[in-house]
Amino acid sequence: MVTASRILGDQVGSTAPVFLAFLAVHVLAGLTAVVTGAVAALARKGSPRHIRAGRWYYRAITVVFTTATGMAAIRWRQDYYLFLIGVVAFTAATIGYLHRRRNRPGDTGHIIGMGTSYVAMLTAFYVDNGPHLPLWDRLPTLTFWLLPTAVGAPVIARAVLRARRAHQAPPATAPQGQANQC
Repeated sequence: MVTASRILGDQVGSTAPVFLAFLAVHVLAGLTAVVTGAVAALARKGSPRHIRAGRWYYRAITVVFTTATGMAAIRWRQDYYLFLIGVVAFTAATIGYLHRRRNRPGDTGHIIGMGTSYVAMLTAFYVDNGPHLPLWDRLPTLTFWLLPTAVGAPVIARAVLRARRAHQAPPATAPQGQANQC
């Protein structure tokens, strides 16, 4: 029988060594995904920093999904919904990554995929950990499910609109008097 335990004052789903190993890697990958996802979102699009952070985000979310799958397999009854959120996060990130690989400027599929992935990852974190966090523990459970989307959806929509505007903007023209001087 798998039992729950406390580590650093926080409730942990199991004391099984395999679960704890998955959990350690999961936490490190999750922190990496949070940081690199934020860096990619805030960096100038197409810049080396954006590309590097985006690649690291995709790697990290892949590890987060893999470890979440392992932990959910060990505690399926308690954690199946976290697995489902992980499927959404990983699938959305994969769609976003593949869209970008097509090198289409203003690619809304990339923005929506990566943004949705980040929101799903944060939703899983808050649903699982929110009831144990100071101040967050006072919020109703529904808040953990809805707040990341309520914050993330307008940010994603704004990014899509900005990318579309930038892609549709007419090319800069040469100053008058300098064009076609032969």
